Amino acid sequence: MRTPVIDITDLSKSYGKISAIEHIDLAIEEGEIFGFIGPNGAGKSTTIRILMNLIFPSGGNARILGMDVIRKTREIKRRTGYIPSDANAYSSMDVNEFLNYCASFYGIRNGEGRIRELCGLFELDSKRRIGDLSLGNKKKVSIVQGLIHNPELLIMDEPTIGLDPLMQSVFFDQLRSENRKGLTIFFSSHVLSEIQMFCRRVAIIRDGKIIQVEEIDSLRKKQLKKVFIEFTEPVKAAELKFTGIQDPNEGPGNTLSFMFSGDLNQLTAFLAGKKIINIMIEEPSLDEIFMHYYRI
Repeated sequence: MRTPVIDITDLSKSYGKISAIEHIDLAIEEGEIFGFIGPNGAGKSTTIRILMNLIFPSGGNARILGMDVIRKTREIKRRTGYIPSDANAYSSMDVNEFLNYCASFYGIRNGEGRIRELCGLFELDSKRRIGDLSLGNKKKVSIVQGLIHNPELLIMDEPTIGLDPLMQSVFFDQLRSENRKGLTIFFSSHVLSEIQMFCRRVAIIRDGKIIQVEEIDSLRKKQLKKVFIEFTEPVKAAELKFTGIQDPNEGPGNTLSFMFSGDLNQLTAFLAGKKIINIMIEEPSLDEIFMHYYRI
């Protein structure tokens, strides 16, 4: 059995009496494109900062590429790319100077070719001073920095902040290309459409705890359904007296809609006594599934 590229066991982090993450367990396999989703403050960045040894955990442990993130941080960082949510770099340097400086930490000699390739791909002027760049261009610098050494693992924390839609498309295309070459990707975001489009498997984090780990396709097909019904006469949401109903909404024209994760036999039994014009039962979007897990 292969060793997970990221292996997190019972990981916790507290600041005094405030828990940022609690007892997280997570394993990411080689070659995965893995999504880590939750709103701001859910514990995503805390988890990533522990993985990158920027903060110490209060309990548990984490390993990257089979190595302890604290004891082997130097070797891990040599083999791992990191794109933080905040695009901070040495503002007095120009882009090319900074990227060559970064390349030296990875022991890269003659890295100019890779720098030119990535700067050209992301339309980044390597002669400009970093302090004069826009937020979007500073984020491009972070992206190039994360990819410059052809890492085995790329950890990204809200990487598309500041990128326009066209550049986001270029970015994701490049990541898919790198993944086909063997790059494992851990992608933390609160932008659900990105996760749905890009990732194969996902963990949902809420209040510092992972509440679900699932393949994207399975998550969308699993139990939760979106139901829309049009009746010949008004039907009140209060009449839905069975389990599995969420977010009932009485719409115009005698319509009723809700999310449903219960027994379909109970639903059909309820509908048997009603006169129905139209009914639709469909898979919800990832956004709707996400909100469902944040309410249960």
